[in-house]
Amino acid sequence: MKRLPQFEQFTIIPQLSKWFIISCIVGMLSGLGSSALLASLEWATNWRESHLWAIALLPLGGFFSGWIYHKYGKKVESGNNLLLEEIHHPQSIIPLRMAPMVLLGTDLTHLFGGSAGREGTALQIVASLADQLTKIFHFKPRERRILLMAGISGGFASVFGTPLAGTIFGLEVLAIGTIKHNALFPCLVAAVVGDRITLNLGLHHTAYRHAPLVPSITPMGLVYAIIAGIIFGIVAMIFAKLTHQISHFFKAQISYPPLRPAIGGVIVALTVWAIGSTKYIGLGIPTIVDAFYTQLPPWDFAAKIGLTALTLGAGFKGGEVTPLFFIGATLGNALSLILALPAPLLAGMGFVAVFGGAANTPIAATLMGIELFGLESGVFVAIACVMSYLFSGHAGIYSSQRLGAGKYHFLPTKKGQKWKKFPPEIAPKSESNVNTIN
Repeated sequence: MKRLPQFEQFTIIPQLSKWFIISCIVGMLSGLGSSALLASLEWATNWRESHLWAIALLPLGGFFSGWIYHKYGKKVESGNNLLLEEIHHPQSIIPLRMAPMVLLGTDLTHLFGGSAGREGTALQIVASLADQLTKIFHFKPRERRILLMAGISGGFASVFGTPLAGTIFGLEVLAIGTIKHNALFPCLVAAVVGDRITLNLGLHHTAYRHAPLVPSITPMGLVYAIIAGIIFGIVAMIFAKLTHQISHFFKAQISYPPLRPAIGGVIVALTVWAIGSTKYIGLGIPTIVDAFYTQLPPWDFAAKIGLTALTLGAGFKGGEVTPLFFIGATLGNALSLILALPAPLLAGMGFVAVFGGAANTPIAATLMGIELFGLESGVFVAIACVMSYLFSGHAGIYSSQRLGAGKYHFLPTKKGQKWKKFPPEIAPKSESNVNTIN
């Protein structure tokens, strides 16, 4: 360990002051960007529900969105994966046009009835806006990484109203098994400021029910929480892999990009017509709220998996996280039929655990559960998130996520790879080919 300078607390003050200002600016951009997104999505959702005939236009909306990206947005069409790639290997400033393009694309998805979320859009809006500061401050690659991480934290915190989870998400999502603590201060400031700006602009986040009765931790209660977490993790893995497989299929079968969301839109619109309900499209917030109050059909989570994987895999814009909340909450609600835990508690556990398993961010997911559902549920939430993380494998919703350290200490791993390259490498090999995580 290198010797640290004496009175290091004094030497860091100028840098902390600098990054406090920068992070406040990122936080303000986060709050403004997320507020614009939340307001536009609320309008789009309300308009669609008042004009259900608009769902028939989903193929046209998909074609238009795909054409815009094909014509003007090829450099930014990879979305969140572009952000992660720029953090891992900084190359060039993220084009500013990513912000309006992803906002428009996401609004079109929700306006015409696609099943998608908002987190991915918020991160892209904030990161593309924040990265323009590089032109002003002339950041070096190491500083630019921290700037983008702060943007991710600010975007996540401001769109969901969870500053602590947002702080850790920006640090945890980059690589499985590692957290970069050197960006902790900027991420925290950006997350807190972003959240406050959104609230001060009059945007209010959904309040979810706290479990009215949280049982004491007993041996059987622990077993039930572990079983639930395992199921949450497997479902998270299914969602991630299915979404990627559908995306690969559309790209392999349809060479002209704008046709992919157009054809996907036809399938989604026909499915919604056949079901006769709009509960599985859009954000699905009403159904998520219902999962904490009443018994829902046990297949709700599966229907949301299918429609969301199809929507995003076909090329529509939007996030994955809110649909994962829907999937997790309704799955937890269904598990209350077979596990002796309260339905509101299981819904809250699933809400964050499926997200944590799919994004490989168990710590951020646990903090989100505590922020949303109260400290009294914290132990059950943590157990569910950890087990979901372990049983979701090394798959994930972000294909540019790296492998920092394997999830299992007893399996050899090769570090620094993307998750999609990992599965063939977890089988034991010679010590010369792998690094064993101790």
